Amino acid sequence: MSDLSTMDLELVDSATEVIKSNIDLVSFNHTVGAAVRCTNGNVYTGVNVYSNHGACAEIIALGTAISRGERDFECIVAVGGDHSDMIYSPCGNCRQFILEYAPDCEIIVSTEEG
Repeated sequence: MSDLSTMDLELVDSATEVIKSNIDLVSFNHTVGAAVRCTNGNVYTGVNVYSNHGACAEIIALGTAISRGERDFECIVAVGGDHSDMIYSPCGNCRQFILEYAPDCEIIVSTEEG
């Protein structure tokens, strides 16, 4: 993660914070948190919601931003795992959603080096 800017590291921290404070492995199985930064600097977060038609954390975060009137997105990241600090790549559904609603948005993904 050493190649990330300070703003991007803060975005990762926001995603980590939202899942650490909402992780639920028993009742609702919230295991992933996401954060999206808008071009104006506002940050919105979300956690995944499991059900028959669940929603990923990225979609929840973007939906929250959209419901607050945001339309211009700069960067998004999702984290999770046993220790809530693993960066996840978006699934196919999320990639499609990001393409449609935030085509210019950068996505933070992990590399072999971390």
